[in-house]
Amino acid sequence: MANLRKILLLLFVIGAYLTQAKEKPNVLFIISDDLTATALSSYENKACFTPNIDKLASEGVMYTSAYCQFPVCGPSRASLMFGYYPHATGTHGYTSGRENVGDRKSWSQLFMDNGYKSMRVSKIYHMGVPIHISQGSNGEDDSLSWNERYNSKGLEYLSPGVGELVQNNPDGTKPVKDGNVMTIVKSEGGDDAQPDGKTALKAIQLIKANKDKPFFLAVGFVRPHVPFVAPKEYFEPYPWERMAFPISYNDDWADMPKRAINYVTSVNAKMSPEQEKKAIAGYYASVSYMDAQVGRVLNALKEEGLEDNTIVIFTSDHGFHLAEHRFWMKVSLKDESVRVPLIIKVPGEKPAVCNSFAELVDLYPTISELAGLTPPKHIQGKSLVPTIKNPEAEVRDMIFTVTQGGKSFLLRNREWAFMSYNEDGSLGYELFDMLKDPHQITNLAKRPEHLDTLNHFKELLALKLKDVRNNDINGYPDRE
Repeated sequence: MANLRKILLLLFVIGAYLTQAKEKPNVLFIISDDLTATALSSYENKACFTPNIDKLASEGVMYTSAYCQFPVCGPSRASLMFGYYPHATGTHGYTSGRENVGDRKSWSQLFMDNGYKSMRVSKIYHMGVPIHISQGSNGEDDSLSWNERYNSKGLEYLSPGVGELVQNNPDGTKPVKDGNVMTIVKSEGGDDAQPDGKTALKAIQLIKANKDKPFFLAVGFVRPHVPFVAPKEYFEPYPWERMAFPISYNDDWADMPKRAINYVTSVNAKMSPEQEKKAIAGYYASVSYMDAQVGRVLNALKEEGLEDNTIVIFTSDHGFHLAEHRFWMKVSLKDESVRVPLIIKVPGEKPAVCNSFAELVDLYPTISELAGLTPPKHIQGKSLVPTIKNPEAEVRDMIFTVTQGGKSFLLRNREWAFMSYNEDGSLGYELFDMLKDPHQITNLAKRPEHLDTLNHFKELLALKLKDVRNNDINGYPDRE
């Protein structure tokens, strides 16, 4: 009889533990690569089809004014995972950031230390695309952030199919090319022949295998990062001949500082109008393919009965130019490069559209609070929980982004976008009236009537940099 009591007591304790564990919300963090908000139909694009992300947006809180902290993969991802601005971590290049933060806890580590199983599939910290994807390697991943990690190897530009190089190939004679260039491949084989399909498949397996315990699952899709590789059927809705160019002007560069002209343009990439349209079509096809994989993962969550106990986040590491200002790729401080999609779905919270400014550095404190965890006190993001409870609330009235080795800066509020090339503006300034000029065409920085506004933003930048640097990693000897 005594043994029976012991067994019953043990079963009760196990049951109580499992119940407590189940009450902890799971976290599913999905991040796309090089995805501009302007490419999603849930935002303002009506030419690109993204039904799965659109559905998530209709179920969660969709942020219309979310921005990255650095429009390059490595520093952006280090910033959002560790919760510090790039100037605080000192991470401006292609690393995980761990070498600068030491034993400070990453976002996923905090969950791991609080009873969660922390897992990642494919690119979360920096991975070179296509090189590390072709190798199936960890890239610059942070091993301390995960209990388990998985890579999704693929052939990338060498995938069987019809390929074309549309960058630096003016006569169309060069073959498809490796590296960070706009190569298009309409690939043979199904979704799972490509890295993002493999990533979705592994994510689904992990959801099924870990449904009875709390998990932090980070899923990194590499599309629409170049090369624009997707199964050929995803290209069918986007015949290149029907692609439209964004608003642009012939003299768009006339009032730009030289440093503001992006590193890849239609001019230096020697792209014909036909090649530009093919690049837009290839990007959209890649986005649609990625969207389908997002749908597979979200469907698995639903099928396993986990929707009501899982916080879902969808975003991108930065944006991507699609011929705006005749720019391509990222790196610039214009909206198309630094603005990102951001959707947060929290069980029990109503869907909404939120116009508050948000930064990717805010994800760490936000999701920690939603899960009932206390983040490290020195991280630099702000919790967005007030905007989830009330979408009319505003957590920020301005965003801060850096680029070009941390030497060029953006301050952006509702009315103005201010860019300083070098901290002292020695390589020029840009100032745009965002109410009258939302496409950032007319630079007002040299106009006498806007001198007071320009000087005001110079002062704001100095204050922001002082704040960031005074609260950096090295400012706190009591390492956490």
